[in-house]
Amino acid sequence: MATYDLDEQERLDELKAWWKRWGALAMLGLAAAIAAGAGWRYWQHHTLSQSMEAAAVYEKLVLALTTNDTKAAREAGGMLIDRYAGTAYAPRGALLLAKLNAGARDLKSAQAQLEWAAAHSKEPSVRDLAHLRLAGVQLDQKQYDAALKTLAASHSDAFAPRFADLKGDILLAQGKPAEARTAYQSAFDKMTEDNPYRPIVELKLDAVGGGAGK
Repeated sequence: MATYDLDEQERLDELKAWWKRWGALAMLGLAAAIAAGAGWRYWQHHTLSQSMEAAAVYEKLVLALTTNDTKAAREAGGMLIDRYAGTAYAPRGALLLAKLNAGARDLKSAQAQLEWAAAHSKEPSVRDLAHLRLAGVQLDQKQYDAALKTLAASHSDAFAPRFADLKGDILLAQGKPAEARTAYQSAFDKMTEDNPYRPIVELKLDAVGGGAGK
């Protein structure tokens, strides 16, 4: 028969007492940990699956736009927003849909899609582009104050010249040439010399009585 010395017996008794008191809770904790691990693996698999499916739909959207199949493009874009909103492809798809609608002069739809892209994109460059295009659509609808508010959103330095240039356009449309000149000058100063858009901003400066470097 197996025998235990006093220390071993005491440790065994302590373990039995601990298990009697906490065993059920420990099992629940273990079950929860297993469930959490399984949930994490499911979430990873689901996220990957969603991203791969969204990529395929986005490819259909791009192809439809390339072939001028507007019906297929709208269907693919709508699917991205409705079913794959949590992926990076949905805001990009919304940008493409907005461009399609703006070209068709459906500015209200374009505005809604750009607002959605700006609100849902986790990519700073996509969000900045959405804000820039949204302000342009608002300008086309003479929503000047709303457009200026859109441009006031934080943005990266890479987009700063374009934000300033569009701000100048809006201010000029409001009949504020002096303020427009300041915005154009800011845009011009932020552009590198090899920027192909810099001569256009310089022409705008000349038109409002400014001039680069003044």
